[in-house]
Amino acid sequence: MAKIVECVPNISEGRRPEVVEAVVNEVRAIPGVVLLDYSSDASHNRSVITFFGEPARVADAAVAVARKAAELIDLTQHQGAHPRMGAVDVVPFIPIKEMTVDECVELSRAVGRRIFDEAGMPVFLYEDSATAPHRVNLAKIRKGEFEGMAEKVQQPEWEPDFGGRQIHPTAGVCAVGARMPLVAFNINLNTSDVSIADKIARILRRSSGGLDCVKAMGVLLEDRNIAQVSINMTNFHKTPLYRVVEYTRAEAARWGVQVIGTEVIGLVPMQALVDSAEYYMQIESFDFEKQVLENHLL
Repeated sequence: MAKIVECVPNISEGRRPEVVEAVVNEVRAIPGVVLLDYSSDASHNRSVITFFGEPARVADAAVAVARKAAELIDLTQHQGAHPRMGAVDVVPFIPIKEMTVDECVELSRAVGRRIFDEAGMPVFLYEDSATAPHRVNLAKIRKGEFEGMAEKVQQPEWEPDFGGRQIHPTAGVCAVGARMPLVAFNINLNTSDVSIADKIARILRRSSGGLDCVKAMGVLLEDRNIAQVSINMTNFHKTPLYRVVEYTRAEAARWGVQVIGTEVIGLVPMQALVDSAEYYMQIESFDFEKQVLENHLL
């Protein structure tokens, strides 16, 4: 059976549709690669692109995305709520079919080298591809962001895995790695006070002693004038979506604030949504494999 790998590059552009389309067109141009989804957020000034296919073709598409992003995105002019260190900020590879995590690690290393060689962006390997324990967590790599990265890479422990100690002058640096499926999940609040979202994020995220496999930060959605808890859930089996929603709802109530909506960014495994439906509907003795119609159709 054919091997299938998914790739989900995040580019630091969410306000200029013509730039996003130019980058996405690089994916469309690679035979054998299926473009699944792409979405942009103007407040974050970021776009998430999702595609999959045979590993070699997906690798070509990922490198093409990096080349075009480095050509068109100038981080010296970039502003947005989401932390970023590169024009293409992160390139994760996720095993889908007949692929192991170890194979995705090898693929990420090959792509990381090519991104430096062909796009001129130094690359850090992260998550399962990390070459040192302090490089596993993307947030630690990205700390300091583009503006502080030229100085950061001079530190002995922060030389990029590919590219040496000079960052691309306008495109910065990139993180490439292998990981399991991640759910990008945002929770919106009926307040413009971003400090409340910050406090909730601190309680939620694992690095502050919160929920396992949860990364979170508070941001202001300027176009809607509301605060948002922006979350990456790295293992929804260990911490399901509904638990994050209920924790957020309880903590928001401390400041007289309510949850007014949630967002899923990009694609999400069906199991993650069914888990929440099962919880809120209080379904007894539910069997995901047998009772979800789409499982039989697929």
